[in-house]
Amino acid sequence: MPKHHDDFLAWFGGRVRALRHQKNLSQEELAEQAGIDRTYVGGVERGERNVSLLNVKRLADALGIDPKDLFSDDFKF
Repeated sequence: MPKHHDDFLAWFGGRVRALRHQKNLSQEELAEQAGIDRTYVGGVERGERNVSLLNVKRLADALGIDPKDLFSDDFKF
């Protein structure tokens, strides 16, 4: 897990993207299931958004995982 803030946002976005792909979800499908806007999901995946805890929970729920798994390099479905 990266230490610098900007690197962390990009790393986290990559985790969301990878987990979304593993579930075979589009950004639109993930956004709909999470109750957030598709453009927000795109911004998260590009590392442009500093995600709130509530949205971390929403994304994790939509992916069917525990929120802590969004922060683990080792987690796989």
